[in-house]
Amino acid sequence: MANLVVHFEIHASEPQRLIDFYSELLGWRFTQFGEVPYWTIATGEGAIGNVAGTAGHGINGGLLERRGPRPELGAPVMGSNVVVGVDDVDALMRRGVELGGTEALAASDMQGVGRVGYLLDPDNNVFGLISAVMSDGTTGMGGA
Repeated sequence: MANLVVHFEIHASEPQRLIDFYSELLGWRFTQFGEVPYWTIATGEGAIGNVAGTAGHGINGGLLERRGPRPELGAPVMGSNVVVGVDDVDALMRRGVELGGTEALAASDMQGVGRVGYLLDPDNNVFGLISAVMSDGTTGMGGA
């Protein structure tokens, strides 16, 4: 195994609220794992389905109940951050705010990377959105 990241987890004070948010915003599918307060997250076609992983594919994750208070607005990031590859960063940033999220870092073009923006979900977990296409229609990733 090549030390690939193969799974992510989102902590939720109100699991159903975040299930609704990510289902509506990104089309992710959530399935409760038995009677345990843990939901698997299927992120879409092409994601790996097991922990062995396959290079070049996306990953799936899980959502679980938070064991403590949710992060305060403006608090530093504690832990890791998920960045999701999308087609239209700006449209999803707007939709995320409509669904109860908060803009953490406005969408902007990053030379050599693409268009990037960050949101806080309704439980104040930060996550990023990235697209290879910048605001002027050029491609940022790999100079293609």
